[in-house]
Amino acid sequence: MSPRTGNGQTAEPVSTDGAGSLSRAGDLFQLLRDGKARTRAELALTTGLARSTVASRIDALIASGLVGPAGEASSSGGRPPSRFAFKPAARAVLAVDVGATHVIIAVTDLGGNILSERRLAQDVAEGPEAVLGRLVTEATSLLAETGRTVGDLAGVGIGLPGPVEHATGRPVKPPIMPGWDGFDVVSYVQRSFPVPVLVDNDVNIMALGERTAHWPEHDNFLFIKVATGIGAGIISNGELQRGANGTAGDLGHVRVPRGDDVLCRCGNYGCLEALASGPAVARALAAQGVEAVGGADVLRLVAEGNLQAIQALRQAGRDVGDVLATVVNLLNPSVIVVGGSLGQAGEHLMAGVREVVYRRSLPLATTHLRIGLSMAGGQAAVLGASQMVTQHVLSPTVIEATLQATG
Repeated sequence: MSPRTGNGQTAEPVSTDGAGSLSRAGDLFQLLRDGKARTRAELALTTGLARSTVASRIDALIASGLVGPAGEASSSGGRPPSRFAFKPAARAVLAVDVGATHVIIAVTDLGGNILSERRLAQDVAEGPEAVLGRLVTEATSLLAETGRTVGDLAGVGIGLPGPVEHATGRPVKPPIMPGWDGFDVVSYVQRSFPVPVLVDNDVNIMALGERTAHWPEHDNFLFIKVATGIGAGIISNGELQRGANGTAGDLGHVRVPRGDDVLCRCGNYGCLEALASGPAVARALAAQGVEAVGGADVLRLVAEGNLQAIQALRQAGRDVGDVLATVVNLLNPSVIVVGGSLGQAGEHLMAGVREVVYRRSLPLATTHLRIGLSMAGGQAAVLGASQMVTQHVLSPTVIEATLQATG
């Protein structure tokens, strides 16, 4: 995912091909984001910049609080040179995961480390003002509990369970979010937190969080959320793909052959979501006389060893695999991670997915393909929301603008 400026445009990438391209403090800072401590001389050698230029840039970054002393290097004679490193604790980020029936709020540092977290039962169908009003109240309380203030905030990242126009942060006709269509989430939240507010689809930020935390070496990565709805976060060549209108990865409404007579809430027949989501699996079990209303009941029955529930969940995995086999042939990912509430059922769902994907995808596409369960679990979305914010606020353009504004 590319860093984005305040108006939603993509910030320019960092280049390290010469001193001229690293002449700004914002560019030089990118070399320090890995957390490795360096001396001024080491930075001058790496960048080709004059030591005096490096010194002035480092002084500006130290004044901002983003960079600080990190001990001394070995001396070859005389006074040991000082080392400097990125200070993730300098600022805080509010990372928020809004689900169909929950809100998770976390305070993180700029390195994505979760400092504190609060999980709330909240129905997104109550509308934007009810949900966001509670979010603001709880987030303010959590900040205070963590020993942070609004002044410490670098930004707010929010994931929503529906299509989002990322440039504006406005939901676009979200099917399970009545009253949210076109709502100005950014402006509402900025009334209380006057910092950059970035909003995206929840599956996109789950993909970002999972990959950053556990699969950083994989540039072609799919995250599949199987819960009340079904969707995918697509990372291709290291970049999060949103598509022309923010609907890339909406697997839930791809047709599955065995569902010709199954009506989906979107009005079409045979959608994957209508067969393999938590509520869909529960309906299939209820039709067999098993008491189940939603995904939580499915998970409970599976944990109790109910054979019908296990078989129904494996079939859901096959249905997901039917769609993923086409995706694998199209995008050729190296890793597919399955998460969401039904992913908690572990190998029963995964067995069905693997069975179909490996059978129906092209052999070359699956030679090195790994399919596994989410390792970030319930924290994937808040980790991704935090990462979304830090990619923005620590981008060269925003760092430079911040230093100029405070210089």
